[in-house]
Amino acid sequence: MTPLENDLTALFITLKLAALTTLVLLLVGTPIAWWLARTRWRFRFLIEAMVALPLVLPPTVIGFYLLLMLGPEGPLGMLMQALGGQSLAFTFSGLVIGSVFYSMPFVVQPLQGAFAAIGARPLEVAATLRASPLDRFLTVALPLARNGFLTAAVLGFAHTLGEFGVVLMIGGNIPGSTQVISIAIYDHVESLEYVRAHWISAGLLLLSFALLMLVYALNRRFSLVRA
Repeated sequence: MTPLENDLTALFITLKLAALTTLVLLLVGTPIAWWLARTRWRFRFLIEAMVALPLVLPPTVIGFYLLLMLGPEGPLGMLMQALGGQSLAFTFSGLVIGSVFYSMPFVVQPLQGAFAAIGARPLEVAATLRASPLDRFLTVALPLARNGFLTAAVLGFAHTLGEFGVVLMIGGNIPGSTQVISIAIYDHVESLEYVRAHWISAGLLLLSFALLMLVYALNRRFSLVRA
């Protein structure tokens, strides 16, 4: 495989990882964010702290403990082997699991804020019209929280694009399998191939900037429409 083909493969793996991670996070993070925004449990801060933990922990710490969990001697690794599979360490599936943990706050927190901003009034009005809790969530809460979903999806995707420590610990650096674009950049720098590292880094910089501009532009448009 040529260096260019290796870089393109790493880019494809990164984009696939970011897309799958964002999808999983939206499916898992939406009920968590809804519960956090609506619950009155006095110890809610414990769950909020667990969700926000990746913001303060070094990525290598998260990656290390996930590696222990996903490895052959870890609980998830042993479970997979008992089911006839293999341990999830150094596999693409392991990368997805690690990315979900690492990017969790970038999806849950925007969704929680969007749900909290809805307030109780629209849901109470829907309840007076005999809408079930599920109907109120699907027809009232979700449409009103669309800005939050847009922000959460873009931040989760963009954050996964730039992962390094977590994916390196869990997936290693296997070209064509678990090597993502951030690790490919590191390899180029380590080999003193600064030109290739520069082009890849510049491309990621422009992509990340474009995604953030999209979020702010669409949020502004939705705000103007609502006003």
